[in-house]
Parts: sequence; structure tokens; C-alpha cells
Amino acid sequence: MLGCDGFLDEARNPMDRLGELVAMTPRLLAILASAAALAACHAQARPVVVELFQSQGCSSCPPANANLAKVADRPDVIALSYSVTYWDGLGWKDTFAQPKFTSRQWDYAHALRHTDVFTPQVVVDGRRDGVGADPADFARLVGAAGAAAPGPSITLAGNQVTIAAGPKPAAPADVWLARYDPRILNVPVRGGENGGRTLPHKDIVRELIRIGGWTGAAETLTLPAPTQPGLKTAILVQSAKTGPILAAVKD
Repeated sequence: MLGCDGFLDEARNPMDRLGELVAMTPRLLAILASAAALAACHAQARPVVVELFQSQGCSSCPPANANLAKVADRPDVIALSYSVTYWDGLGWKDTFAQPKFTSRQWDYAHALRHTDVFTPQVVVDGRRDGVGADPADFARLVGAAGAAAPGPSITLAGNQVTIAAGPKPAAPADVWLARYDPRILNVPVRGGENGGRTLPHKDIVRELIRIGGWTGAAETLTLPAPTQPGLKTAILVQSAKTGPILAAVKD
């Protein structure tokens, strides 16, 4: 049994502990806030969108193609390779080139304040760009994308994509559907700067379609049927006029 002194000591202890807890409250709140912020960051994390503009007729493009292929299968990256058309009259017509891909590159040139287009060109999250042929430069461009603010979450299920509600953009954002071939495609080039070489390509975009807009409210859009089998799907929610990419998902 406790004596009176012991009983009083035990009675005082809970109060002492309460005082200690009160003193620790700011620190505990800071720890909880940090944990909540970290959880929110993980919940809102999205893949980095790496877009390469290149041509089979460009002798500087194969190294950039190789750099893109190295990151293409990472779950935290959406790698998209667009073949442009303006090399087609210089000895070799690119087998994957489409005018809409050239138009997208020109849109980026205007948004990023360039006076001309060039190949290879890597655009990351619609925010920064570079040549991307040098492995260190390519890694720097992709690694710098982590500073982008998180956007709305996207759910891709079957032939529908759902974009959650989020902060209203300054202008309605564009919702792009990109369908690409995940295989490595080896193309024998018989003319132009790369004549006589066989060039490997990966994640070549075959379809690029604007399927709607996003104004900050929750939105569900239906995807058109693919024009060919075996293609993978990526959805990009992008600020108007080919601005920064706000959110993205791939299947």
C-alpha cells in the first residue's frame, strides 16, 4: 500500500504529465501537419510528362530517342514521342510524322517564347524544354519537374476519364488524349541524314485528340475508340494555349 506521501506523489504525476503534454502541443501539431502534408503530396503525385519532338531524318535525334526510351517504362513518367513533318522534304519522309504533331511543337515554341522549332526538343510538363540529346541534360530536365504544383486527380477506367474538382484555372484547360505504341519499333531509314541506319523508336504517338475542357469542376469525358490495336493511353490536362500541364495519367 502507498503511504500518504506516495499517494500524493502519484496524484501529482498526472498533472505534471498534463503540463508536459500542453508544453509539447506546438511540436505535436507541427509533426501532425508535416505528416498530413506528406500524405497529401503522395496522394496528389502524378507522372512527369516528357514529350520528345524528333524526326527520322534528323541525325541529332537518335540520342534523344535513346534517352526517352530509358525512362519510358517508369511509373512516374509519361513518355511521348512525336514525329514532326518539316524534315520530310530533306531526303527521307518520316514514317510516323503527322502535321498535328508539328503544330503542337509550334504551339510550344510560342508558349515558351522561342522564335523557331528544332529537333530534337524535349518539353517537360509543358513548363521547360531543352535539346535532351545529352544524358545529363535530359536527366536534369526530367528531374526538375518535381517542383510543379499538384493538380486535380484523374481516374481512367475503360473508355471514360474522370477529372476531379480543383482550383479553377485562369482559362479553361484542354484535355488531351494521346495514344502511343509502347513497343520498340525499329525503322530502316533509306535516305536523308540517317540513311542506311535502323533507328529504334519507343512510345511513338499515333493519335493526339483534344477530347474536352476542364474548368475546375468535376468532369467525366468519354474517349473515342482507338484507330488501331495495342496502343496505350495517356490523358493530359493542360493549361490553355499549350501551357503547363496540370495533371496527367496513363493506363
